[in-house]
Amino acid sequence: MFARSYGFDLLIAVGAVQSALEVALRHDAAGQLDTTLWFAVPAVAIVVLALLWRRRFPFAAPAAVWLLAAALASIDGGIIGSVASLTLAGMAASFLLGNLADDVQGRVGLAVVLGGAAIVVHNQPDHSAGDFVFTPGLFAIGWLAGFALRERAAQAEAAEQRAIDAERGGEENARRAVFEERVRIARELHDVVAHHVSMMGVQAGAARVVIDRDRIKAKESLTAIEESSRQAVGELHRLLGFLRQAGDRDDLAPRPGLSQLPRLAASMSDSDLAVEVSIEGEERSLPPMIDVSAYRIVQEALTNTLKHSAASRADVHVRYWPGELEVEVVDDGRGATAAVGTSPGGLGLIGMRERAALHGGQLKAGPASGGGFAVRVKLPTPDGAR
Repeated sequence: MFARSYGFDLLIAVGAVQSALEVALRHDAAGQLDTTLWFAVPAVAIVVLALLWRRRFPFAAPAAVWLLAAALASIDGGIIGSVASLTLAGMAASFLLGNLADDVQGRVGLAVVLGGAAIVVHNQPDHSAGDFVFTPGLFAIGWLAGFALRERAAQAEAAEQRAIDAERGGEENARRAVFEERVRIARELHDVVAHHVSMMGVQAGAARVVIDRDRIKAKESLTAIEESSRQAVGELHRLLGFLRQAGDRDDLAPRPGLSQLPRLAASMSDSDLAVEVSIEGEERSLPPMIDVSAYRIVQEALTNTLKHSAASRADVHVRYWPGELEVEVVDDGRGATAAVGTSPGGLGLIGMRERAALHGGQLKAGPASGGGFAVRVKLPTPDGAR
């Protein structure tokens, strides 16, 4: 951990000490320097040590390396090119300037690198014309390396952000699907409860009219009120926790139920999907919300089959068991590759699960044993509810 955080700082400190010692201990330094050792030794160390402030000043610190190097070369033309640590410091500063996230600062940094390198070459006693191309070009390569690494890091960061956004988008779509399905369920629950309450009012009025002259009919009306009130309270309990969108208009069409499955199958057949409906067991009257939910699950399963599985046939099996209703939809499509709700935007499975959970039921969806895809739901009816 320490090496990762401060390893480069340690190298900078070692480079500063090495450059100072190289100037101080060189045997012919006194003959080659245009300044005193008291000035040259700390000067070369300061040029290298400027890199220590790169975290706090990402542009100023590496730019200062080149500005100090150019200033020192103007005072003593032979000192910069003769110290290897200064060359390495200049290359590191060039890399850091190229790696800046700000494009404007990066371009200014390249100008500082090229200008500083040209000043250093100009002040060297034995420079040649080719040095004005080779030396700045060498440090420009360091700048380009930093720039290329920055571009790659930016691309990786952008790809990671896109992945995060896609994941968030999927979660948001799932939450929206749950919300919309709950709104739809709440609307249907509201209609069922309103129906029961309306029936209670009608039966109460009938009982009031006949109570004095026909107690038997009055008793039947009161019994009907009792039954309707129990059903209304039961459905009202299911309504809690679900939301209803403001501004929804009431649907005056007949409330959907399993009795309308033949009509649904006929409408699907018009879309080149042959649908067969079979009934097992003794048909019986179901609570309105269970009847609606079973129909909606079949409708959603067939819609997903039509959209995603390339199936030509689907079989709907409705089984009336003691205390339980089982509904199964099996198609002959692509099976696992066309799983309901797994295609882009295919969130129907979420809504089907919500409806099954509303009644304490279980829903399973997956590849069918004989090929294709199957959706199976079991809904407890009142005498089988737990």
